[in-house]
Amino acid sequence: MSKLLGRVRNRLVALPRRYKRILQLVSDTLLIWLALWSAFVIRLGDAQQVHPFSQHAWLFSLAPVIALPVYIRFGMYRAVLRYLGNDALLAIFKAVSLSSLLMALAVYWVKDPIAVVPRSMVFNYWWLSLCLIGGLRLFMRQFFLGNWLNLDFKMLPGKQDGLPAVAIYGAGSAGNQLVAALRMGRSMRPVAFIDDDDGVANRVIAGLRVYKPKHIQQMIDETSVQEVLLAIPSASRSRRKEILAALESYPLHVRSVPGFMDLASGKVRVDDLQEVDISDLLGRDAVPPQPELFERCIKGKTVMVTGAGGSIGSELCRQILSSGARLLILFEHAEFNLYGIHRELELRIAREALPIQLLPILGSIRNPQRLLDVMQQWRVDTVYHAAAYKHVPMVEHNVAEGVQNNLLGTVNTAQAAIKSGVSNFVLISTDKAVRPTNVMGSSKRLAEMVLQALSVEPAPVLFGDAEAVHRVNKTRFTMVRFGNVLGSSGSVIPLFREQIKRGGPVTVTHPNITRYFMTIPEAAQLVIQAGSLGQGGDVFVLEMGAPVRIVELAEKMIHLSGFTVRDAEKPHGDIAIEFTGLRPGEKLYEELLIGESVLPTEHPMILRAQEEFITWESLKQLLAELLQAIDADDYVRVRQLLRQTVNGYVPEGEIVDWIHCQQKLH
Repeated sequence: MSKLLGRVRNRLVALPRRYKRILQLVSDTLLIWLALWSAFVIRLGDAQQVHPFSQHAWLFSLAPVIALPVYIRFGMYRAVLRYLGNDALLAIFKAVSLSSLLMALAVYWVKDPIAVVPRSMVFNYWWLSLCLIGGLRLFMRQFFLGNWLNLDFKMLPGKQDGLPAVAIYGAGSAGNQLVAALRMGRSMRPVAFIDDDDGVANRVIAGLRVYKPKHIQQMIDETSVQEVLLAIPSASRSRRKEILAALESYPLHVRSVPGFMDLASGKVRVDDLQEVDISDLLGRDAVPPQPELFERCIKGKTVMVTGAGGSIGSELCRQILSSGARLLILFEHAEFNLYGIHRELELRIAREALPIQLLPILGSIRNPQRLLDVMQQWRVDTVYHAAAYKHVPMVEHNVAEGVQNNLLGTVNTAQAAIKSGVSNFVLISTDKAVRPTNVMGSSKRLAEMVLQALSVEPAPVLFGDAEAVHRVNKTRFTMVRFGNVLGSSGSVIPLFREQIKRGGPVTVTHPNITRYFMTIPEAAQLVIQAGSLGQGGDVFVLEMGAPVRIVELAEKMIHLSGFTVRDAEKPHGDIAIEFTGLRPGEKLYEELLIGESVLPTEHPMILRAQEEFITWESLKQLLAELLQAIDADDYVRVRQLLRQTVNGYVPEGEIVDWIHCQQKLH
């Protein structure tokens, strides 16, 4: 029987729209006649006194003539029955009420001495029409959803329908929309709500019982639920962290409805489920940006982002796009990355009709002439320098490329900015520049020192300038230092997800390793605002909150995926965590400050660090020596120069460059 109903349902859905409207008009005409006949019977108490084909024929003919145009005018035949909502029900109420009022006027005006029509009959006609017209549509909505009646009795207690049972956390509008979407899709079976609102606890909403969080184990026992879907898109991160902490102790896979802003912007639908955002585990609520800081270096200006296709660079571009820039230059050496971010931003500009010009440029920061040509040709006002190699072990094994890209690439970009008169230059730095144990961190710290030195030079002779011309320096250099960003290239989060999906093991380098974390959008917002606070040579650090133990992060991700950790205490757990040892150049703990001196700024999440630096002339000599050592493949000398210059640089292990691996530290 259920298969037959399914075929009928599919045939009805597949009908052309014209035929569907004809069916609705015919059915509504029949229901109007039924409501009118029933109204007479209820009022007169005798069906024999109703004469629809003789004395009362005029009224039965007039009723659909009055009602159907009103129904059409109120859009009752434009609504899709499968998605019938409160607005459609309100339209039905208005249409039926107006048609009943017009019917009452007709009864009042037509005074037939033979066929007497009681005026009170119209009231019965009104409420019967509401029940029949509205009731049919609600019935058909449930029929098309496919769950109005299960003739195989699969939904009875103790029976299963082959679909995974899920509970919805949040009995609000998002939760109800999700239930409707799941029932329509028939890929999951919603069996319960979870909500901490006392006003709905232990009640039934959309046919599902609402459990309080403290009764989750009872819910699991009664419904055999396997997964929890978070339908709380507007909840703060701190609130979501509390909820996830409460769910972690249960054997449930937790996923979530997308965030409120994604739903509002139309990027995703309410039934686009996703794995729990790792930022929810951190519980950090982002501080709203200050508009005056956000626009100071962007609004009405030409802005250039190096490394525009990377994790931070692409997010900077997204936020710059809506901040009133006149022209946004995407400077990127990877063709595919440039294509991806350019295509994304083009679609957004067209969708939102943004008044901004977009310019994708292929180029490398290792090419100083290319940088200078771009900045001079387009009269760049602000540069966000995000291009860098950031993967610690990779740079550790490719010393020459790491130094040339991170250090000399920054020198090239900064000098091109001075030559072309760029007003603002913001370097995206890293916490690994503080007392580094690796080439990546030391090269980024040297990049900071280059900008610090240039900031105090009103007319420097630039590095590599054979003519020794003093260049007027009008550029305000700023550095912004922060820790790991969630979801960036090389992040542990995607790796953990992939390992959990494969069944483990999840690999962590050390049981005590900790890291600071921040979301990519939050980091990009703060970088832009910090760049506006700089006075020249400033090193800003972002407030990253408390450091997170990576092993605890791995455990939480395993638990919220519905699995248990296999260890000595639980030898029969699902997924093991293995410790692989620190990678080359990796530290147990990261820091954000070299010294102890730090000052607040007008933004609560941005601090100004007081860092030492060396003169520009000394740095130019160092750069020349570094280049000579790299050209000679003398990595012992490279390391010596880095140790002499970078405060706190303590390399660990031997030099292992994959091209010149015979070089050893003695």
